[in-house]
Amino acid sequence: MPAPSEPTRLVTVFGGSGFVGRHVVRALARQGWRIRVAVRRPDLAGFLQPLGTVGQIKAVQANLRYPWSVERAMEGADAVVNCVGILFQAGRQSFDAIQASGPKTISEAAEKAGIADVVHISAIGADASSTIAYFRSKAEGEAGILQHRPEAVILRPSIVFGPEDDFFNRFAGMAGISPVLPLIGGGETRFQPVFVGDVAEAVVLALSGKAKGGTVYELGGPQVLTFRECMEVMLKTVGRRRKLVSIPTGAAKVLASFTGLLPKPPLTPDQVRQLELDNVVSQEAKAEGRTLEGLGIEPAALELILPTYLVRFRDHGQFAARHSG
Repeated sequence: MPAPSEPTRLVTVFGGSGFVGRHVVRALARQGWRIRVAVRRPDLAGFLQPLGTVGQIKAVQANLRYPWSVERAMEGADAVVNCVGILFQAGRQSFDAIQASGPKTISEAAEKAGIADVVHISAIGADASSTIAYFRSKAEGEAGILQHRPEAVILRPSIVFGPEDDFFNRFAGMAGISPVLPLIGGGETRFQPVFVGDVAEAVVLALSGKAKGGTVYELGGPQVLTFRECMEVMLKTVGRRRKLVSIPTGAAKVLASFTGLLPKPPLTPDQVRQLELDNVVSQEAKAEGRTLEGLGIEPAALELILPTYLVRFRDHGQFAARHSG
């Protein structure tokens, strides 16, 4: 009689309904994990169910501001992934509460539950001494994770692109209604856009023991592009010609001081300051193998992925090629 198979491991994914989180859930489901998706509104996470088999994915309520809910979401879990992050502050959803204090709450709960396998998604640019609130809170979150789970794996991606991203989709939408696109500071800031599917694969490998514990990995795609070059690639993909207009950083900060007051601001002062800094994989990370390539992942090229989801912004959508012929 064959020996019983090993029980399927259970992982709790905080923020599993977000942009990066949903791709992490999909990648883990494909590897056979049972997945508990911990989110503030589980009633809005039903779209995750088709990513796995019946009963494989379950959404539960959790809020990083309430430690008891975090502990409950981890009950019986074998591993934890934190994908929670915000681009701007709104009400109680502050950088301090979500990105600085939240990870520490997770690591404390993981220690209490005896969960050793922890993966935390941060961001390139995380710096405890930064005057930019976003980057400072990311660094504080990393420290909070390592305080109680020193063997945790930390992943720092550059700007992440994919079907639901808030970068290329936003500017492609703007290109559909505006004859010009703004380039803050001249558009010379450098990015290393990384495909969300590659970030998700890095999470899977980390939970499979392929990443070194207590290590920070920097994740970037195969190309380093300026903001201007990113816009040029996007415009070529959607088949539109738009004028790229340089906006002085000072003027952008003044504008952001007003737009930042909106419920879902298109630009905040903190984001303008972020655009003054390059966001690329460091030479140290490359030399030490703390990259996608170091994990055995060949990063996907931007030009190959963008057409798969920006097609809807073309004049005739997916039928653009037929009409142009």
